[in-house]
Amino acid sequence: MKQTKKQRSTKSTKKHDRAAMILSLLREFPNNKFSLKHLASASGGATKEGRRETLAILDRLYDEGIVEECAREKYRLTHKHLPRHEGRADMTSGGSVYVRVEGLENDIFVNQRNAANALDGDRVEVAVMHRSHDGKLEGEITRILERSRKPYVGVAEVGAHQIFVRADSRKMPMDIYLSKRENPDVRDGEKVVVRIVDWLPGSKSPVGELVEVLGMAGDNDAEMHAILSEYELPYRFEAEVEEAAERIDGRITAEEIARRRDFRPTTTFTVDPADAKDFDDALSVRRLRDGVWEVGVHIADVTHYVRPHSTIDDEAVTRGTSVYLVDRTVPMLPERLSNELCSLRPDEDSLCFSAVFTLNENAEILDEWFGRTVIHSDRRFTYAEAQEVIETGRGDYAEEVQTLHRLAEELRRQRFKNGAISFDREEVKFRLDEAGHPVGVYFKEQQDSNRMIEEFMLLANRRVAEYCSARLNDKGRKVARTMVYRVHDAPSEEKLDRFRQFILRFGLVFKASKGRAVAREMNKLFTKVKGSTEENAVTTMAVRSMAKAFYTTDNIGHYGLAFPCYTHFTSPIRRYPDMMVHRLLARYLEGGKSADKQTTEELCARASEREMVAAEAERASIKYKMVEFMKDHLGEEFDGHISGLTEWGIYVELTETHIEGMSFLRDIEGDWFDFDEERYEIVGRSTRRRLTLGDPVRVRIKRADLQKRQLDFDLLLPGMPVAAASAPKGRRTAGVPAVRQSTRRKH
Repeated sequence: MKQTKKQRSTKSTKKHDRAAMILSLLREFPNNKFSLKHLASASGGATKEGRRETLAILDRLYDEGIVEECAREKYRLTHKHLPRHEGRADMTSGGSVYVRVEGLENDIFVNQRNAANALDGDRVEVAVMHRSHDGKLEGEITRILERSRKPYVGVAEVGAHQIFVRADSRKMPMDIYLSKRENPDVRDGEKVVVRIVDWLPGSKSPVGELVEVLGMAGDNDAEMHAILSEYELPYRFEAEVEEAAERIDGRITAEEIARRRDFRPTTTFTVDPADAKDFDDALSVRRLRDGVWEVGVHIADVTHYVRPHSTIDDEAVTRGTSVYLVDRTVPMLPERLSNELCSLRPDEDSLCFSAVFTLNENAEILDEWFGRTVIHSDRRFTYAEAQEVIETGRGDYAEEVQTLHRLAEELRRQRFKNGAISFDREEVKFRLDEAGHPVGVYFKEQQDSNRMIEEFMLLANRRVAEYCSARLNDKGRKVARTMVYRVHDAPSEEKLDRFRQFILRFGLVFKASKGRAVAREMNKLFTKVKGSTEENAVTTMAVRSMAKAFYTTDNIGHYGLAFPCYTHFTSPIRRYPDMMVHRLLARYLEGGKSADKQTTEELCARASEREMVAAEAERASIKYKMVEFMKDHLGEEFDGHISGLTEWGIYVELTETHIEGMSFLRDIEGDWFDFDEERYEIVGRSTRRRLTLGDPVRVRIKRADLQKRQLDFDLLLPGMPVAAASAPKGRRTAGVPAVRQSTRRKH
């Protein structure tokens, strides 16, 4: 019987659908070899006719080079038709790569032999070659679409005819070649910054171009500049920025004072660290009547001097924040602003943006006012000097300091009653000699004077956020306005569950799973572990279980502070979001329309990203100084406790200094140890010796590698046999850092 046109069209559509299903299956499981029967059944036809149609489709795909017959009637995709994605390469210390692809749940693992000379940060095309049952992907990089321009910092090793740079970064496990002819002045042992320009197939080394010579390795300035260069942070201002700052007219005219509220007759002072060079906040206080006080939180009026889209403002957007390394501050604004015009120095008139509160003895807000002011600081207190006044009740402005302390204590009490979390952790500081070499370690202690300033800054930040977030329309209803918020989300139940399981090994119980109950339980837990060997491990894991704070225009509140609305208003000298908030507050005080949300959100995202980079650089400088300090103690023994465990080693934190290093499992004498991830402990195969977090241990300083910022310990276990056991066959060594590849034989 003759088929109609409609029947022929339907049959053609079914055949096309079957071909699409077969291709989809082959692409989803690129490592599988599919039989004809399997493909016919999976595409909707296990009948004789279905198998015949499937074979015809496969013949066509074979002729087109899309599939190959890898065994008798077994088929798979040809290599060039494997599923492909574009993504960013994330290199490991061993040279293998994980490709991060937007939209894919799992990164694609690429063995070093299949990495096609891709480097960290490169944009690449990757073909998926294997998919495991749990969804993990393995692939091969087929093309490098764009080389990363990220800089690498390392030490130059100058030979007779060539230069190799041994990079500090673990994400560059091979040495970088530099032309000696093009860089004749580079000296052996100098710290240099390079960028990759090429890496030819068959060459063991990528080719670099010299960006900058920082100085000799080990020199303090060179090493600190190296850390800044590694994170692409500038350590000086361009001449045009400095010149723009010098051109600013710093005079405070009578006309300008007339436009502002005058606080010069009111007692005002700053309280800062002893080594502070800029003073960007001050407090004023005066009694209005019995039991009622006016407290002013005065913040340097940076935006009076820095206009939007000016040279200085553009630089501040780029930097996002000041960076605090161990031995120096890399400011967001030039010194002319940060240390002069915008520094609230004693015995000088200063322009401010202020939040002024009328408070009773219960720290209840009876009235508030926001606006531009002029102040005159009467005294510069260090935290230690203010603390002495608080404790003794004697000294300059004793009544004012005692009043502010009393009100701050009440604000603090109310905050914790409302569910704030107390993340008070000791901060490691170094005593440095004139050359920047660490000669001692001490801990920054939070005292009442610190907390006094903190509470009034928190109050100003909270109330400015609440004022700017909404306005009343003609009908008396609140209308939202674009605002910069500092937000902190509630912890996820999944992270809390992992934290709960973690602390069980210390015999600690954490019952809460959501809401403000989590904060209450967390504070109880911190009180319980205070002073114990497991305190640092527990507080560290607690911080990791929390969400990260960031800037955004979408308010979700600040969980850690227990504030429904919060911003950053109090540090415009060192944070760009605070400058944004000052401009928004000025706009809304003048009755201006809501600012553009998209533009503000983009600036928020930029500021959050720069904040994270700055924090990483700060941690790197601390780690460098820790290793530098311990380099003077090689071979010495110290007490410590286990602060972390991995499948390849034990992290130990020294008791006196809180400095952390690692002891590799392979190096522990007397037994072979395995990591039991489920019980979170290491176990000796012969002795059955068990070690877990918080256990007290004795270590010897074995190695201090300044270039890698890595500290290695020998773990000294009493009662262990002296001779090491033979390594069992098949001992797993995954995760052990790979030995750096030698790249000097061939370029």
